[in-house]
Amino acid sequence: MLKLLAPALLALALALPALAALAADDPANPVLKGNQVTEANLIDALSIAPPEIATGATRGFKTKQNGPPAAPAKTGPGKASLLITFATNSTELSAETKGLLDTLGRALQSDNLAGFSFRVEGHADARGDADANQRLSQGRAQSVVEYLVGKGILAERLTAVGMGSSEPMNKAKVDAPENRRVTIVTTR
Repeated sequence: MLKLLAPALLALALALPALAALAADDPANPVLKGNQVTEANLIDALSIAPPEIATGATRGFKTKQNGPPAAPAKTGPGKASLLITFATNSTELSAETKGLLDTLGRALQSDNLAGFSFRVEGHADARGDADANQRLSQGRAQSVVEYLVGKGILAERLTAVGMGSSEPMNKAKVDAPENRRVTIVTTR
């Protein structure tokens, strides 16, 4: 009987990491990794519909529109998760992370995202105690904000928020790297 079950157990053991990775993928908020972090992808993810602008009569004046109405701009979910990793118990940005943040900075300075503000959410994995994870995630979010401000993004456009380990992306694996991420949320 054990000989019959051994191949099935081995197949299941090999499939578990793949199943956990699939569970970690959230189509509404994918984690952008490595070469997926491009200005275009970030702009698409962080774009939201601009506020409605009244057309027609305005204080007794009619606006004249030349040509057909403009097509609405493509909008995203207003949220992008970046796989920005830190050394254990550290808020220091690595050289690779700084490269990703340089791309994010260029996206935030684009015409499509001008005028919007952003919440930088730091996330931690569930190792360690909740208070320590909260402080660590806040420090990591703050490190990202300080780096972006140093690259020319106005400080008033960015708010650092530590989320602790309250929103793991991969619930099946507590120490999964995607649980130690930074999420950028468009707030207006």
